[in-house]
Amino acid sequence: MDPSRTFTYVEMKYFHMWYTRLSAPRKEMVKKLIKSGQLEITQGGWVANDEACTNYEDIIMQMYIGHQFLKKEFGVTPRIGWMIDAFGHSVTNAALFAEFGYDAIYFS
Repeated sequence: MDPSRTFTYVEMKYFHMWYTRLSAPRKEMVKKLIKSGQLEITQGGWVANDEACTNYEDIIMQMYIGHQFLKKEFGVTPRIGWMIDAFGHSVTNAALFAEFGYDAIYFS
């Protein structure tokens, strides 16, 4: 693998489905890629929630689930928020991302 290249992943639900089906040696390879920064986990929520109509408690819970998986399996906590939502962004989500301790947020 080319160490000058990186890949960013955001939603943990699909990552979890893929990761749990890997063999033990492949899981170790994924752990090494995450540790080295070649596989970067950004946002880290279970899903990218709909900002237009989601209750703040749902946002918190789905982020908690994703972050717990990441902490338990890889010992990491995402530091960057990522919300690509074509329907707009909510003040609630921005405020919660600040509370999650993100260093930066990317949105479109």
